Amino acid sequence: MKTDSFQVEVGNDKVAVITMDVPGETMNTLRSEFGEEVRQVLDFINSRSDLQGVVFTSGKPDSFIAGADINMLADCKTAEDVYTLSRDGHKLLNELSRLPLPVVAAIHGPCLGGGLELALACDYRVISNHAKTVLGLPEVQLGILPGGGGTQRLPKLIGIAKSLDMMLTGKQLRAKQAVKLGVADEMVPHTVLLSAAKKWIGKGKRKAVKPKLKGVERLLEATPVGRNVIFDQALKTVMSKTQGNYPAPAKIIECVKASTKDLESGLKLEARHFADLVMSPESAALRSIFFATTEMKKESGAGDVKPEKIERAMVLGGGLMGGGIANVTAIKAKVPVRIKDISHKGISMALGSTWKQLDKKVKRRHMTEAERDKAMAMMTGTTDYQGIKDVDIVVEAVFEDLGLKHQMVKDVEGHCSDSTIFATNTSSLPIGQIAQAAQRPENVIGLHYFSPVEKMPLAEVIAHKSTSAQTIATTVAFAKKQGKTPIVVQDCAGFYVNRILAPYMNEAATLILEGEPIEKLDKALVKFGFPVGPVTLLDEVGIDVGAKISPILEAELGSRFAAPSAFAKLLADDRKGRKNGKGFYQFNSKKKGPKPVDESVYKVLGITPQGRLSDSEMSERCVVHMLNEAVRCLDEGIIASARDGDIGAIFGIGFPPFLGGPFRYIDALGPKRLVEILQGYQAKFGDRFAPSEYLVKMAEEGRHFYD
Repeated sequence: MKTDSFQVEVGNDKVAVITMDVPGETMNTLRSEFGEEVRQVLDFINSRSDLQGVVFTSGKPDSFIAGADINMLADCKTAEDVYTLSRDGHKLLNELSRLPLPVVAAIHGPCLGGGLELALACDYRVISNHAKTVLGLPEVQLGILPGGGGTQRLPKLIGIAKSLDMMLTGKQLRAKQAVKLGVADEMVPHTVLLSAAKKWIGKGKRKAVKPKLKGVERLLEATPVGRNVIFDQALKTVMSKTQGNYPAPAKIIECVKASTKDLESGLKLEARHFADLVMSPESAALRSIFFATTEMKKESGAGDVKPEKIERAMVLGGGLMGGGIANVTAIKAKVPVRIKDISHKGISMALGSTWKQLDKKVKRRHMTEAERDKAMAMMTGTTDYQGIKDVDIVVEAVFEDLGLKHQMVKDVEGHCSDSTIFATNTSSLPIGQIAQAAQRPENVIGLHYFSPVEKMPLAEVIAHKSTSAQTIATTVAFAKKQGKTPIVVQDCAGFYVNRILAPYMNEAATLILEGEPIEKLDKALVKFGFPVGPVTLLDEVGIDVGAKISPILEAELGSRFAAPSAFAKLLADDRKGRKNGKGFYQFNSKKKGPKPVDESVYKVLGITPQGRLSDSEMSERCVVHMLNEAVRCLDEGIIASARDGDIGAIFGIGFPPFLGGPFRYIDALGPKRLVEILQGYQAKFGDRFAPSEYLVKMAEEGRHFYD
């Protein structure tokens, strides 16, 4: 039998193979309208008395089921709508699990969210050993929890602690991990997946499963007291990491608690919590990020212009940034890359950094030695310009010196082809100024990465006035291949991310000079939702880097970017942060836990910490600067949309994701309210808090950025 998305075939072995293949989609996703189709499939299975078993598989070449279609959550108007959606799903999966026949899920490719919940309702799970096969329940990343029985079935299968770890982190298991953990029963080559799945039919209907637990874990999960210890510790850890800003983790813990009782009551609680979370502002914000990044994957950054293919790349500079850029070019983009440095030492450091990362994967058995060696062969080094004639893009990552960058442009144009793109990784110098030395300015573009390059997801693609659309489209595509989410921004000092970060950091420095304790200030901004506080960030980035950027921004954009005098005093005392082990915090401390403050820094600054302000006052003073500057960037056309501004702030500097980005946060706060806050501080501290004209206009007209 066949429906639009499902086909059931019964062979001579009397095994019904259900194949899911959603038409017109590259991946299967679960949708509410499938309910009737699944009903027909189950009725067909129940009508056949001759069947020996059922195998559920996918008709897609590289995926099982990638999860539920997130759009159907947006279509729900009330919590009751969501509750009904979840309970309808429970009913169908309960029927699948209660079929009198053994049911086996044959899984190849991503099996995530609702896809794994469907597989958990089967008796057995056989998976392919392919690198694309991953299993997980990542709903927490969207501010929700598994709403198809995952919080109840997974703990019964692998235990409480392991289930909490999977659901609270949203981690995805590779095939070997899934078998080891007990999520899957067998791992086989993709070519024999279906026949291997059919062999499990002979084992009959699966009886109740007891998780395979060892040692302390087994002792803790065996008693109510022990289980409460696990739940209490999980909640404590969650609150420490999220500062209570994300409601989903605590709800997941409550649902897993209920899994120790009967299935039906646990499913009802899961549906209720799922419904409440879907309607929460935190989930709405996180889902907006998902939709935004999905849209951006389809965009070229230059309208209808198609990118040229990048087949060879070169990186100028083998330092921390250059080595990181070479790493993602070779390892993620799989583009051969040549590292040019003035010394063999620089090249060795860049190659050595990637070797260490890959060798660690070999030791953890995440890749073979042959795969490591093949990846390393994609990276080569040189102290001259050999091999540059045929490169399609050169990424420059040398020191922030305009004269040096001008020389790099001339060198590249003198050795490469007329079409080679010159992408500069400058963090502050306007791209137009760098392009002044170019004979082909249309090929010059900014490609600003964030440190550490291998981990930070954002890349700013900066076009100056003469950059061609072709150069923009090709550079955007290149950044995507490197695993980045690129946003196209227009040329100006600081571009977008550093421009909105600078006044935030300056205000933090001002608060310290007013006597606010360093660790208290950092904790206030972490409590607000940033991954680290501003002082910690300055230590990590480099105090000298901050001191270098501020005068450039002040010269280009005005006095509101003037940095407090603190920078000069710190640099005079040779405090650069982590890079020389001397900054605001102690880097050589042997104490456990967070690094303690280097108390001597207060003497250098000539202040005595007193701590008069509340956490909310400190965080507000810093954050409103960022919001105000983001609005200016949108008004000036530095960013193309509020969406790009939100993604840039979240992925570039860790603006709290649960707030959805600066512009969604302004909408939630209300432009009128933000203007009132800024004017209040302006009256007290001066014009650095003056609200932008565009923001004032929006407040007067009652408009929002996402109207």
